[in-house]
Amino acid sequence: MSLPRFTQKISKSKKALHKKMQSNKMTKAMVMMLLFLVLLFGTIFGYKFVKILLMPRPTLPPVSVSAMHVTYQEWQPKLRALGTLRAIQGVEITTELAGMVKKIHLMPGSQTEAGDLLVELNADSEIAQRDALQATVELAEINYKRDKAQFAIRAISQATLDFDKADLDNKKAQLAQAEAIVAKKTIRSPFTGVLGISAVNLGQYLNTGDKVITLQSLDPIYVDFFLPQQALASLKVGQKITLTLDTYKEMFVGKITSMDPKIDTSTRNIRIEATVANPNLKLYPGMFGEINVYTGTPQRHLTLPKTAISFNPFGEIVYIITETGKDKAGKPILSVQQSFITAGESRGDQVAILKGLKEGDQVVLAGQQKLKNGTVVEIHNAVLPDAEPAPDLLDE
Repeated sequence: MSLPRFTQKISKSKKALHKKMQSNKMTKAMVMMLLFLVLLFGTIFGYKFVKILLMPRPTLPPVSVSAMHVTYQEWQPKLRALGTLRAIQGVEITTELAGMVKKIHLMPGSQTEAGDLLVELNADSEIAQRDALQATVELAEINYKRDKAQFAIRAISQATLDFDKADLDNKKAQLAQAEAIVAKKTIRSPFTGVLGISAVNLGQYLNTGDKVITLQSLDPIYVDFFLPQQALASLKVGQKITLTLDTYKEMFVGKITSMDPKIDTSTRNIRIEATVANPNLKLYPGMFGEINVYTGTPQRHLTLPKTAISFNPFGEIVYIITETGKDKAGKPILSVQQSFITAGESRGDQVAILKGLKEGDQVVLAGQQKLKNGTVVEIHNAVLPDAEPAPDLLDE
């Protein structure tokens, strides 16, 4: 190889090495710059993150709820039904005979006794006929007595005396019929009760069967209701019942007095009749109300108002309030926890709790819509639902 070519080759090698060294320096500079930027931004973001972590978190205000402690109550087993009131005796008083109204003695809406005169129909012709028959009866009696004396001395035959006796009996029967017709022209109260609204006026002509007035015996009063055949084993005559109506706030007490001796084949229900005292005449036939038949012995159950129970596809839930600590002022911090329960039968607004709670637990009554596990609450019990009062049952 000649010297010029060798020198040229060395020169090229030096140039290539110089370029490579410059490239390595640029790469190191870029790496150093990237490391610096990563360190710079990492420091900035780290500072911000630590600052956020150290910042005090905003606290939500407590949710306002009402609450109560769970307690035991006496729980009387009972059967419920709807009943209809019916008078012990009730009738639409009508006329047996046609006639014109002569006198009206009734007072609509008043109490009447059995046998009281209500309405008189014109019976002048019937009275005249009765008086005529009375005269014939008296004459027949005279003839019979005279012929009887004649028969004693054998002045007349036995056949003549028998004819006189039959004639007297016939005229007495005719007189009794006339007196019955006159009596039917005077309409009287068939039993003691309360009169309704009069349907007659003076001078009005009444046909046979026309309504005069309604008469209802109201004290005591019947209440009829139906219960399914499954309840038959718990029913007996003399059992206590209570009646409540939307008309009055008070509760009426009575007893079962009769049960049908058959089951209705279409409904599989048994008809029951109870008698309720009605001294103030507040109850009227045709009214309806709720019947409670009390069965068995009283039991003790934990109870809650229905408003305290939330229903969802997973079951029945209540929110139990517990103390989770104290705030800076020393006041207790209250939070809620969901608890699944098993509810039993209800009584008015109260529900028997079979499982899931114990006596003394404090349960949320209202405000559950904003609650979840761990929610801090504040109790305000301005209004609390009342438990259904125990019925004032009759003594044995």
